[in-house]
Amino acid sequence: MAQSPTIAIPRKKTDDVDWVGPIRNIIAQSYGESPDNYATETAALQRCRQDAVKGAGSDMTGRDLLYKYFGQLELLELRFSEIRVSFPWHDAFTGKLTTQTSLAYEKASVIFQIASTQSSIANSQNRSDPEGLKRAFHFFKTAAGMLTYINDNFLHAPSTDLSREVVKYMVGIMLAQATEVFFEKLVSEKKGHGMISKVAAQASFLYSGLNEEVKEFMGRGIFDRNWVTLIQVKAKYFTSLMHYYRALVESAADKHGDALTRLILADNLAKEAHRLASTFSSYFVSSLSPTLPADAGTAIVDITKAHYALTTEKMDEAQRDNDLIYHAVPPSEATLPVIDKLSVAAPIPIQEVYAAPEVQKVIGPDLFTKLVPLSVHESASVYSEEKAKLIRSEVEKAEIADGEARVALESMGLPAGLRKWRQLVGDNGEGETGVPREVEAWAEEIQRHDGIKGIEKALAELDRLKRQVGQDLEQISNDLESESRECEAMRVKYDHLWEQEPSAGPNRPLRQDLKAHKDSFQAASSSDSQILNLWGSVRADLNILLAGPDALEGYFVAETSDSAAPGAPSLLDLSDDFGREDQRTIDEIRRKVNEVDERIGRINKIKRERAEVLKDLKEKVHNDDVSHLLLLNRRSPNVEPSLFAAELEKFRPYQSRLAQTIQAQAATVDEISDLWRALNSSVKGREWMKKTDVKEKKRGDAIARMSKARDGWAETREAIGKGVGFYRELADIVGQLRRSAASFVATRSSERDRLVSKAEASKRTTSSHSSAPPPPPPKKNTLESSFSALNFNDRQPPPPQSYQSWPQQHPVASGLPPPPPPAPIAATQSRSPTSYMTSPPPPSLPPSQPSPYPPPPPNRQGTGVLPPPPPPPQQYSVPYGNPQPPADPYARLFDTPGLPSQFSMSSPPPVQSPTNPPPPPQMQHQTQNWPPYNPQAPQQPWGAIWL
Repeated sequence: MAQSPTIAIPRKKTDDVDWVGPIRNIIAQSYGESPDNYATETAALQRCRQDAVKGAGSDMTGRDLLYKYFGQLELLELRFSEIRVSFPWHDAFTGKLTTQTSLAYEKASVIFQIASTQSSIANSQNRSDPEGLKRAFHFFKTAAGMLTYINDNFLHAPSTDLSREVVKYMVGIMLAQATEVFFEKLVSEKKGHGMISKVAAQASFLYSGLNEEVKEFMGRGIFDRNWVTLIQVKAKYFTSLMHYYRALVESAADKHGDALTRLILADNLAKEAHRLASTFSSYFVSSLSPTLPADAGTAIVDITKAHYALTTEKMDEAQRDNDLIYHAVPPSEATLPVIDKLSVAAPIPIQEVYAAPEVQKVIGPDLFTKLVPLSVHESASVYSEEKAKLIRSEVEKAEIADGEARVALESMGLPAGLRKWRQLVGDNGEGETGVPREVEAWAEEIQRHDGIKGIEKALAELDRLKRQVGQDLEQISNDLESESRECEAMRVKYDHLWEQEPSAGPNRPLRQDLKAHKDSFQAASSSDSQILNLWGSVRADLNILLAGPDALEGYFVAETSDSAAPGAPSLLDLSDDFGREDQRTIDEIRRKVNEVDERIGRINKIKRERAEVLKDLKEKVHNDDVSHLLLLNRRSPNVEPSLFAAELEKFRPYQSRLAQTIQAQAATVDEISDLWRALNSSVKGREWMKKTDVKEKKRGDAIARMSKARDGWAETREAIGKGVGFYRELADIVGQLRRSAASFVATRSSERDRLVSKAEASKRTTSSHSSAPPPPPPKKNTLESSFSALNFNDRQPPPPQSYQSWPQQHPVASGLPPPPPPAPIAATQSRSPTSYMTSPPPPSLPPSQPSPYPPPPPNRQGTGVLPPPPPPPQQYSVPYGNPQPPADPYARLFDTPGLPSQFSMSSPPPVQSPTNPPPPPQMQHQTQNWPPYNPQAPQQPWGAIWL
């Protein structure tokens, strides 16, 4: 169904206004300040008016701009009440221009604009939506409130649209339309027919009144003719609705005669409303009535037509039922009871609208807040000092009261002493014997972390990692020592023919890192000992803590018993004492304990209330500002004393409330003192209290012991975790060092094998030149027979990869044949740290020869991954000393393995004369690049972190 059309208030029009000149004049004349200092504020006010009354439309944005401008006008009037500016406004109905210099005229016109905007917003809402219904209802009421404010505060209207009669008529229209919206809400929510008929009666009453009042304006050309016709239609329409819904109520109450009469009446009114609506639609032109919806004509016709059809149907049905069934006599229209009206719409005051936080936020701060006359500043300072005196006085009283209460309770030992009495009485004299909650929490915490088993498992892991690191460090040390001894043994054996660099230089970085790791290992071992000692000191108590609830409770019972003091009275007898004690004494003690506890709670409540009242007082004093009052009364002489006294009276309720809290507290403290004195005067009670104190002390010692065990467990667990992490890190670093050392030893071993072969060849060459001349070359068949006699099955395995690749990595001088392989020697044992440790020390070394290798690079910060170490080569035991060369060097030469790869049958070596021996082969020295190694050892033992 179409939406019922509603009327919006037309907007006023205005011309530009100059705020700058008048404001500058007043600032210069009345305030004695430079107007240039407020040029920004003046321009902001000018722009605020331009945006509000000329640039904005009839929507929410336009409403907010009007809110802001009117709020600034209110603030401006406090400082420039005598300002004179020409404000031109055109009448909203007649279009006549009216210009006045009164600020009140500007404010009334702006409020009229606000009401117009709010009515347009309500008119544009989609009332088929529940939220649209709420907004339309609200804005119609706020528009009525704005117009009511104009009638109440502006008595002499200079224009027709601001006259009292016109404004009152528009208020009636807004309230009638708000009631109509509420009626639609009830119908959509399917409320009771009785309530709907009452709201329809109220709408009918309002529209009928407007229909009568509009006759006074006929011929004056104020209101749109379409307004008058639409109001007439709605007056008939809602009167019909009133009777229709009341007929439904009476029909349900078996008043069929009254119901039939009301249905006939409703049908007649609906028919008349539909006729007026058809007439209205025939001459309605939307362009001539911008304050009505564009579909107002068709919408009102559809609504009245549908209602007319409904009433006709219901009337025929009621007539038929009455003729056939009820036979009730319909009463006359005049005898029908009057339908009660329900007023549901009232104007929303402008004060309520502007008090909303969102509206205050829209208005913003006062543009001229810095512009305050000197006299007002002085008066405001005096008032601020008066407020400060009041606050200081009340704060001092409150602090004194709090201190007195605290000292009084502490002097009596409360509330700690009361807890012992309550425990004594409440537990029938036995006190607290169970396991404390905090001890149970400690036990649960330790159990969640595997308890003692978790610590033992971590200690085992720590010991395993420690052994692994120790074994790796020992292995590295043995490997480096063995390699160094082998190198020096070869140097002793071959004397000046040995060209390998001593091990002290190349392995210096490895030994330095080895020493650092050993130092860290030793320091960590010291920390391990301290942790083990700590663990041993709390292990027994942890067994008690984790033994279970029953065992733990038995431990506390045993610890708090008096078995250690044979002569002292047992606290376990307290229950017997209470059982034999007169019940009246027990009840009296309990009553006094409860009374003291209740009064202590009362004191705390009084203190909280006093603090809240004092806080509210401070906030109210801080927010209190009388500058606007001083501005309004600055021309009145000697007004400050009376004004300040009246304003300070606002804080009198807070002062009275604070005084009452102080008096109530003093009385309560006196009551507590009397009760506490009476409670402690009981001889039997004091005796029980002494026993309870002894028991509580033992219980506290037992709790402290369990706390120490729990802390020791937590400290041990944390330290072991750090230790395991330390040893894992150290194991990784030591493992990297071990791989680097193994690679270093393998490389040096391969180099020694090559140099041994070279030294042996040099010794044989030298021996052949110093003994007999070489025999003539053998015949071909003799050489072939010699080769055929060789046993290749006993050939030694090939050298390791590093040795095989040595010619490619270190090529010899061009033109020289490769050195012959070394003579086979008997393998005795493999290279292992154990064999190195058991080998005899080498003899004294000769003077060191210059190393053929450059020193290792100073930068050891290698970032690449170390290459995997080469496979360990076949090791042989080399005797110390210089063996004698064989008698037949050539025969010895032919016994050397690998001879076919060194000589060829097709090209035998040339025969050299003894007088012209060939020069010894020269080996070109190459630079050996050792594998990079850059361990990051821990700087300090892990134990130092927690020690």
